[in-house]
Amino acid sequence: MATLVSDNLEEVERSITKEAPCHYVLKIQSFSLLAKNGIEKYESGEFQASGYKWKLILYPNGNRSRNVREHLSLYLVFADVGSLFRQGLEVHAFFRFFLLDQSKDEHLVVHGILIPSTSGCMYACIEAVELILFCHVMPIDAKEKNRRFHRLKHQWGFDHLIPIRTINDVSNGYLLDDTCVFGAEVFVTKETRPGRAECLSVVKDAISCKHVWRIENFSKLESECLESNAFFSGDQIWKIQLYPKGRRYGSGTHISLYLALEDSSTLTDGSKIFAEFTLRIQDQLQSRHIAGKVNHWFSESSQESGWAKFVSLAYFHHTGAGCLVKDVCVVEAEVTVHAVASTL
Repeated sequence: MATLVSDNLEEVERSITKEAPCHYVLKIQSFSLLAKNGIEKYESGEFQASGYKWKLILYPNGNRSRNVREHLSLYLVFADVGSLFRQGLEVHAFFRFFLLDQSKDEHLVVHGILIPSTSGCMYACIEAVELILFCHVMPIDAKEKNRRFHRLKHQWGFDHLIPIRTINDVSNGYLLDDTCVFGAEVFVTKETRPGRAECLSVVKDAISCKHVWRIENFSKLESECLESNAFFSGDQIWKIQLYPKGRRYGSGTHISLYLALEDSSTLTDGSKIFAEFTLRIQDQLQSRHIAGKVNHWFSESSQESGWAKFVSLAYFHHTGAGCLVKDVCVVEAEVTVHAVASTL
């Protein structure tokens, strides 16, 4: 016959069964010596249940951090806490604790339940837990309450599992020859992993950064692509790329000019940077600069932006254009980062 008791204003059901716990058994000999030897807390070894690793934490004289007195406290802990953090995993499960009556060879079973609220339309949360057994759902009592194990909460249990005086009473059969036996069952009902999420941060009062690049001995350059020194703007590192003989559909006819991220490794999958930028080739004679201005979302798959046909080779090399004076070309970039989107 099941009985209900309150555990910190939460309902706990206690019943008797002849069935032994199917997942874990913890036998403690010389139980009375735990307190005498200053062992206020005992953490069991790990055990497997429903595809996950668990362990028990026992406070033989009550969990003092929760102001528990004159009761034994027992908790179930998700053992691989790292996976909860790394994967954002949530595991839902319910559990039952067992205490062996060695005289009658039967077990006291303790688990949390759902009860109707005073309004009759709400349910109170009770001490218990929830988990998922892949496609196989274990039969459970409809009253039993699941619990969520996640990175902020990976331990559930009972502050007041049983009064210490009840354990010490030999007539109850829980402590014989100073030995007691606990057990646990854990059944997974569901697991969840977060979907993709991102955060867009718009920069208030974004600051523009200017970088000037002076290229000497231009006619003697043999590289297909020239790159400026790296420079910072909006906490990102940038560089200017210039193709003296053109690139893509500007090849052989135009100077090609681009702004590119210097270190794309800072971009995680799904993150991106919204930047407004201007590229210029200075007219060193009359200050009539050749300029292009554009906005672009820079990402892992789009690390550069610019113009394949920035200026024709004929105009660039014309002596009156001012783009190339004494074999020197001056290129300028102005970059303003307005927003950053990153994955969560």
